[in-house]
Amino acid sequence: MRLTRRGLAASAAALVAVPRLAPAQPAWPDRPVRVIVSFPGGSTPDMAARAVTGHFATVFGQPFVVDNRAGGGGAIGTEAVARATDGHTIGVTIGGPGSTAKILNPALGYDPATDLVPISLLARLPFVLVVHPSVPARTARELFDYARANPGKLNYGSTGPGTLSHLATEDLAAAERFEAVHVSYRGVAQAVLDLVAGRIQVFMAPLAGVAGQVREGALRALAVTGPARMPQLPEVPTLREAGAPGEPVVAWIGLFGPAGMAPDRVARLAAEARIGLQNPDQRRILEAAGFEPVGSSPADFVALQKAEIERWGGLIRRLGVRPES
Repeated sequence: MRLTRRGLAASAAALVAVPRLAPAQPAWPDRPVRVIVSFPGGSTPDMAARAVTGHFATVFGQPFVVDNRAGGGGAIGTEAVARATDGHTIGVTIGGPGSTAKILNPALGYDPATDLVPISLLARLPFVLVVHPSVPARTARELFDYARANPGKLNYGSTGPGTLSHLATEDLAAAERFEAVHVSYRGVAQAVLDLVAGRIQVFMAPLAGVAGQVREGALRALAVTGPARMPQLPEVPTLREAGAPGEPVVAWIGLFGPAGMAPDRVARLAAEARIGLQNPDQRRILEAAGFEPVGSSPADFVALQKAEIERWGGLIRRLGVRPES
């Protein structure tokens, strides 16, 4: 069949109009995924990571290998996540390294606000305000009154300058107008040892670190810092019930990726994290440590990170806190 000039033009136009198919995208992941946990094995961030990695391996069809990189209060491992460029690295860390670390230490090699992509809030945890039995206080209100009447007599512990246990206690002291001496430790276990020995008298601690001592009477629990009483300590009131002003204080563990991670991967990981955290066995493990399993959307986790930076970053600046202080 012979085509006229008009027919040739129409055929060419038809060819141009045919949509070009985009090249098929390779499945992700196509090799093992490294999950950097910025705290040691057996820590609560490690527990939260392992609560989801098994599920990830099943649904994604690739191993999700936990890589514990402790040090720097969580900053070393979290920076490794921020600097990852292999497309197969994610990480699990806590609030400070995941939100305020750059404000605390301007020389830090990464900025959580710009170098990390929040994927999912895995779990959250209120603190327990505990005291040595020598402290003449049976309630949080009695503790505040005693501390106000005896400025500088009480020592309180924290897990380091700028950590949530430090900032939350300073915030409470300012709100209740009392003075106490800050004693910094490298971790919860060291602080609890000195608390039981009476070398410090007050500590805002994660439940897992003090549950046994409270149960045995070696320490006295006066309040919890969350918005509601803890199921594990139903008889212990919240700080709000004790009349303390301010917002609840809740520690958290989150799943992050490096900046630039594809949004579809972020969304899929968040959705699967939520499913994985609904596993009854994993929930029991986290709840026994005092955590509430969550599994949030990326958008909700972004909002939390911004709120934490504003709240605690502002306090770090007002107090002039530095890692070595």
